[in-house]
Amino acid sequence: YDCAGVCQGTAVEDVCGQCEGTETDPTQCIQDGYSIDISNVNPTSGTLDIIMNNEGSVSGFQFTVDGVNLLGATGGSAEANGFSVSTGGTGVVLGFSFSGATIPPSNGVLTTLSFDSLSESVCLSDVILSDSAGLALDVTVGDCFDGFGCMDETACNYDSEANMDDGSCEYAEENYDCDGNCTAEID
Repeated sequence: YDCAGVCQGTAVEDVCGQCEGTETDPTQCIQDGYSIDISNVNPTSGTLDIIMNNEGSVSGFQFTVDGVNLLGATGGSAEANGFSVSTGGTGVVLGFSFSGATIPPSNGVLTTLSFDSLSESVCLSDVILSDSAGLALDVTVGDCFDGFGCMDETACNYDSEANMDDGSCEYAEENYDCDGNCTAEID
């Protein structure tokens, strides 16, 4: 029998265990509980993704993104499910459906936010997710995004924990090391 119970059938489970599912990335599998996090911060394009895992339906959300000046929100499961998402320059993001639609269980991009300025640290705060009865859900909030720094391993100020280059790399002068010591050999 295949996963659909058909004798000699061809239905198979995807990486998330869904019969005839299409998911190939295990990080997109729905986890227990509710969580929200920041991902894919791109200062060049002025965008960042808000990732939400929800084991049950979500009928509304509100949170603050500290460290950015927001311009708008597009895409993700919020847009796909007909939510109206509004943003404020103070970092407040509010999403709900006028028709009563909900975001079904999922694990992926809730919405992509656009911004015109960004600080060294970007954090989520005051997060509220609500169920179809309007009750607040217990949500785990991810860590702040502090991934800016010099990513060039040859630079004096290389930051091994950085995941986004901020253009701050500093290099030793010719014939000197990063501490200012002379490295030239004198004959």
